[in-house]
Amino acid sequence: MTATEVPVPPAAPADIVGWLRGRASRPVLTAALLLYVLSSIRAYAKDRTGLDNAVVVRAAQALLEGGSPYADKRFLYLPGAVFAAVPQTLFSERVLFYAVPVVTGAFVAVGAVLALRIFSVRADSRLAAAMVVGIALFLPFHSLVFLGNWTAASALAFPAALLLARRGRWSGAGMVVGAAIALKPMLVPVLLVFVLARRWRALAWAVALPVLLSLVAASAMPRPGLFFTRTLPFLLHGQDAYARPFDASWPAVLPRFGVPHTLAFALAAAAGAAVLGFAWLRWRRGGAPGLQLVECASLLMLAAFVVSRPSFLNYALVVAPSLAASVVERAAAVRSVWFWMPLVPQLGGVPWPGLDTAQRHAYRDIVMFTGLAAVLAHAAWRGRGEEKGVVTVSDDGYSVCSAIAGSAGPDAIASPTDPDAVASPTDSEAIASPTDSEAR
Repeated sequence: MTATEVPVPPAAPADIVGWLRGRASRPVLTAALLLYVLSSIRAYAKDRTGLDNAVVVRAAQALLEGGSPYADKRFLYLPGAVFAAVPQTLFSERVLFYAVPVVTGAFVAVGAVLALRIFSVRADSRLAAAMVVGIALFLPFHSLVFLGNWTAASALAFPAALLLARRGRWSGAGMVVGAAIALKPMLVPVLLVFVLARRWRALAWAVALPVLLSLVAASAMPRPGLFFTRTLPFLLHGQDAYARPFDASWPAVLPRFGVPHTLAFALAAAAGAAVLGFAWLRWRRGGAPGLQLVECASLLMLAAFVVSRPSFLNYALVVAPSLAASVVERAAAVRSVWFWMPLVPQLGGVPWPGLDTAQRHAYRDIVMFTGLAAVLAHAAWRGRGEEKGVVTVSDDGYSVCSAIAGSAGPDAIASPTDPDAVASPTDSEAIASPTDSEAR
């Protein structure tokens, strides 16, 4: 080595995070967006698109014709979804054929941007470009845009609610979750986040909004009682033989391996309860507020995916973008290579002999849901010793969750004058302030 040669040290993790946060070049962003758009409209190659959306539109048409939306056993949503679908009845099937995949893809894209904002990552960053490419190659995304499933609304609402909570606007987060539940009751597990955070006002919004909207909508339709006598039993039994092969929940997949149904349900319930326990541990651990919210809420959702029937492939898009965006946090579980292993079988173009048929895809899907839950649970268990005293603030005052040793540390969550704000002294971006409109 000559005197003029200076060795270049390897990039430190902090440098990699900074590089990911940095702005991507225009060619990279253009290529990523082009791939995303092409992946969204690949559904045009099929004879029919928006099959799941068509069920809701058909229910809205039945309502306009004086019938009950719940006469169709495949309409499984709450009454509010019927009225949300009424505007689509103004368009022809041909227009919906082209519009539904694009709109569905746009919902997921906006959700990904909101997931990045939870961790203060810009929408034109290198990480954003990588996420766009990853989603474009993700089989759950292909399924979502082809079916036009209303899971897309939850894929947007999940990070939107967590972003509002991250910034201290908990009541706004409750409204977003409540509105999403009124369309499709997928985000019900997120209600437990408000319980863990003791945000009772936000919880009230999240519960009251779908109840009120459902009651108003039900009062405006004939025979709403069919929801309880026809739709709910159909849903609780895992739908029918047509949908059952696509169900990736434990109670649906384990019997296909010869496990008795009763034992399969018991195992699923035990696994779901365990994941809920790990979600509680993750919340108690504290840490960076954004990471705490995302990992805890994701564990709650994955617990439902393990137990609930049905649990379909496209449900992964609710939690995956927010988890992927958390890679910029030092303690994030997604930094483990094991987090990404269950996702490899879900990349488009990767052949899996014997599992590529639609009826056997659930075997890959259950590996994904179970694997993600296991990695997050392991991270929560491993970090339990790092737990520090945390003070949470409820609408009624302070509540000590555990002993506080010494002065307020980096995990302190406090604001004595603002019961709806959560602040961390180490955050570069304040979550809320005493003058925040939410606090007023």
